Order: sequence, then C-alpha cells, then structure tokens
Amino acid sequence: MLIDTHCHLDFNAYDDMRDEIVEEAAAVGVTRIINPGVDLERCRAALALADQYAGVYAAVGIHPTSTVDFANETLAEVRALADHAKVVAIGEIGLDYYWDTSPKATQWGAFEAQLALAAELELPVIIHNREASDDVIAMLRTWVKTLPESLKDRPGVLHSFSAPSEIADQALDLGFYLGFTGPVTFKKADDLRQIAARIPEDQILVETDGPFLTPHPYRGKRPNKPAYVRYIAERIAALRTMTDEAFAALSTANAERLFARLGEVDS
Repeated sequence: MLIDTHCHLDFNAYDDMRDEIVEEAAAVGVTRIINPGVDLERCRAALALADQYAGVYAAVGIHPTSTVDFANETLAEVRALADHAKVVAIGEIGLDYYWDTSPKATQWGAFEAQLALAAELELPVIIHNREASDDVIAMLRTWVKTLPESLKDRPGVLHSFSAPSEIADQALDLGFYLGFTGPVTFKKADDLRQIAARIPEDQILVETDGPFLTPHPYRGKRPNKPAYVRYIAERIAALRTMTDEAFAALSTANAERLFARLGEVDS
C-alpha cells in the first residue's frame, strides 16, 4: 500500500478522468491521495473531491504565487475550510522566487500568517520552496519554536524536495520530512538520489505532485497520475537497498504519522 502525499487532483488536467485516475491508483495499491489547495477556489475544489472519494484527503492553504491579494479575510476562509474532517494539513504554502507573481514581502506575510494558523490548529504544513531555500529555512526555524507539543516531532514536509544537501540537513534537523517526486527517477538527478538514499527512514515521503513531474518511464507525459508514485517508491527502495514492500510500508507509516488526521480508506 502506498500514499501519494501530494497530487493536485482538482486541476483541470484531470477533468473527465478523475474516476479512472482514482480507480487506477487503487488497483496498484495507491489507496490514499492528499490533494493540497493553492488558492481559495482550488481549496474548495479539493474539499469537494475529498467528499466525493473515500481515499482522497485535502490540505488547504494559499500557494506563494497566489498570495498577491492575500488579506485577513483570506486567512479567515482558510481557517474555516480547515475545519473539514478530511483536511490533514495547511498547504501548499511557502515561498517562490522563480515566478514573479507576488512580491517577496507579500509572500513572507502570507507564509508567516499561515504558519501561525497551522500552529494554532495543530496541523502540519506542506511547504513549497522554489529558489527561496535560505528564507524558507529561516522562517521555519523561527516557527518551530512556537509549536505545540503535538507538532514538535511532525511539523510538516518540504514537498517535491529539490534543494541542496545542506538545506536537506537543516530541514531534517528542524524535524521536517522531505517529499520526493518524479525527478528522483531522472537520469541526471544523482545529487537528489544521494539525499533520498541517506536521510533518516522516518522522515521520507513519496508524492507525484501531479499533474506535473511525471517520473521515468513516463517522463514528459502529462498528466502525472497517483498510480505512478510507485515508480518513485521503487527507485528510492533500490537506493536504500530495501524491498519495494518494505519501503512502501515505511513511507505509508511516515505519512500516517505526519498527517495524523489521515484515516484508513473506507472498505
């Protein structure tokens, strides 16, 4: 059994095929999918899918590239949406210095506000980091000092991890998990594979980040699908000299520990 801990199942790329996508995933043992929101509209869509499918869960938050209009009212709605029983985290939140869609100061304010909300609600965070590693780590280092006991050993995950090794070590030292996506299967991703091979076994997750980052052997094809998370898991299992079954059990246990609201699929 595997859990795809990050897939944007609500995105238009999956229109007219969601039933098939969810069924295909379950057929290969991917029985649960976490769908993070990126703005208020997409958060509401993620919750609708969580209501529709037993194995789909949600996270709610405002992605850094969607923060240009972030306001107190935005945060209040995220708070209200987080009350849904199948919301397992606040996310996808963080910083993104690659896309020029929201000023850095605006991103910082939105990130800090949502981190504070997560601590208040005792929910872990799903962190987006693109070309902003130093600022992300600095803000997380401050935030973890404020955490309630229930979050101290499971503050969140740096999703689709792609930063240098020293950033991995700093995040791990703060208690964060690292989520690995399709690039860990790519031919030239040796540095990323070295990180995946050596990090503590209780801080590793697998995810697709669908519809993006399709792993080998389907690289370049969209949409990426939750069923493909098995290719990521199998690659990491080989790196860590584990059987596929042992690594699947490990990553599933990690996801269930981090996302404490994550229940079993209804039978």
